[in-house]
Amino acid sequence: MDLHCYLVTYDISCPRRWRKVYQTMHAFGEHVQLSVFRCDLTPPRLVRLRMALDKQIHHMEDQVLIMKLGKSTPDVIQGIEVLGRPHEFDLPGPTIV
Repeated sequence: MDLHCYLVTYDISCPRRWRKVYQTMHAFGEHVQLSVFRCDLTPPRLVRLRMALDKQIHHMEDQVLIMKLGKSTPDVIQGIEVLGRPHEFDLPGPTIV
């Protein structure tokens, strides 16, 4: 599986659109901060995310930044530095219950 790690941030001017984007992002990634998500995505899922967000935002008022961090590996995830209140990131791969 070709997973890449992305950091997605957004600045949405309308509260109703913000909620829709927030709900969409929950389906694709891990909520990190108010308008920030970390996502492990295959190329097709990245396309689906972009299409969903493209339909929800107002292109003259809102902004979404999608930053590719690299392959989804523990090294990439552990390379995300957190200052202040700690945050434990979910590592990519299967979850053992």
